[in-house]
Amino acid sequence: MAGTMTRRGLWAATAAALFLSAPPRAATQDGGARRRTGIIQTADGPVRGFEENGVRRFLGIPFAAPPVDGLRWRPPQPPAKWARPLDAVAFGPRCVQTNTLGVFAAPSDNEDCLYLNVFTSTDEGGQTTRPVMVWIHGGGMFDGESNDYDATKLVRQGGVVVVTINYRLNIFGFLAHPALDWEGHAFGNYGLMDQQFALEWVRRNIHAFGGDPNKVTIFGESAGGFSVLANMASPTAKGLFQRGIVESGAYTITQTLPTLQRAEAYGQQFATAVGCGDQTAACLRSLSVQTIINRGSAYTGTANPMVDGAILPQPITDALTRGEFNHVPVINGTTRDELRWFVGLTEGATGHVLTAADYPVLMTALVGAANAPRLLARYPLADYDSPSLAYGAAWTDQLMACPARRLDGMLAPQVRTFGFEFADRTAPFYFPAASFPYGAAHTLEIQYLFPLYHGGQGVPQPLNPAQGRLSDEMVSYWTRFAETGNPSSVGTADWPRYRTRNEEIQSLRLPRAATISAEEFADDHKCDLWDSLAGER
Repeated sequence: MAGTMTRRGLWAATAAALFLSAPPRAATQDGGARRRTGIIQTADGPVRGFEENGVRRFLGIPFAAPPVDGLRWRPPQPPAKWARPLDAVAFGPRCVQTNTLGVFAAPSDNEDCLYLNVFTSTDEGGQTTRPVMVWIHGGGMFDGESNDYDATKLVRQGGVVVVTINYRLNIFGFLAHPALDWEGHAFGNYGLMDQQFALEWVRRNIHAFGGDPNKVTIFGESAGGFSVLANMASPTAKGLFQRGIVESGAYTITQTLPTLQRAEAYGQQFATAVGCGDQTAACLRSLSVQTIINRGSAYTGTANPMVDGAILPQPITDALTRGEFNHVPVINGTTRDELRWFVGLTEGATGHVLTAADYPVLMTALVGAANAPRLLARYPLADYDSPSLAYGAAWTDQLMACPARRLDGMLAPQVRTFGFEFADRTAPFYFPAASFPYGAAHTLEIQYLFPLYHGGQGVPQPLNPAQGRLSDEMVSYWTRFAETGNPSSVGTADWPRYRTRNEEIQSLRLPRAATISAEEFADDHKCDLWDSLAGER
């Protein structure tokens, strides 16, 4: 442990040296120049970041001990305390990952990755504390990182404190195995434990950064949205947050999480694949990261959260349906053209553009041979400019849009719920172009909250003036919700609460956001068809 912290100290010192030795940066367009912050005392030790453009940034703060060696596949543990100020001026390493989803993420072989970042105002005057928003990144639970998200706009315009976190991913974050599970500690869902450990850090420390530990909103996109719902369903997260925002995470209710028995069988297969035929914890923890990556490649991208009996005592959908979850106000929504993103990624990876001959085969794969005729009748190729757009529409409606509407209906009778659809079909995209327009695809709303979001390896694209105004509205909605539990405020179009008797949602579109009816949304996404098919399962 001491050796690991020494490496961490060397890494931090090197980052600080680079920061301090760099020539002074020119004043920014609004007159701000980069300079060091004062020292903040956390429960683990003092930290010092930098401030620029009215925002103080504290980057790469360890919230847990490095989960390496004997701590691999164990619940997160407190970091070693430090006495000298930690120079929190550079992001920590990203967690181990090999899949990148195109340019969404970047590879890493570093297990020492449990770091978080705090963005807060430079205005330290007065006694008022600010709402706290904790961002949980997406990436399918197998890739992604906190480092890609610049929270300055949320802080400056929204008056909040933002924390972005890393958590263990893929097989490093989600492994059940009898040899590990019988050790007497919480097991299996290590990535979710990391998220909750970070929220515990927030509860202990965020007041020192100007945040209110009793007014915490967790928010995330895709797997981050899944994580919000998972933490709502987790009894071990009780009291760690007071609001939740789910972006493109409603697919959660379509998923069947593995049982512990199934997950342990999967873990035993993994152990055999990586050379631990003896199925011992000692062997699993002795493996190098590279061995796991090389020999266990079939597993590093497919490990999932599981119903473990403690962190997730029951399937997430069951918990939400039965009311056995952490009851907090919720914003839930999707993007208008979600799955065009994945169609485009596949096109780029294979070099193959979908043809009319491909189309019925793919549609049959979505719903089976018996239901394919119904699907093809509702999504005829003649209604679309290309097979890719037709397939993307059907897949979006099945996996994202209509489940989001069902999730709203599930939550609304129990907690204050607000539904949305991000619908700017002119949104800039950071990934390579495809043979069709991406429209309002998966992840494209992120840049309206986190300026110039471009994944781990993509190309940043600026918003035009109209999109900038929509961004302003969205930042106002998100941060107002963090403050009050209601997104509406003076200066934005009213966002009504979702109620089962009217089912109104907010369309985040140009020239400005507006309320649309359930009928309009359901017609656009053919939810009568998808709801009936879901009911047949």
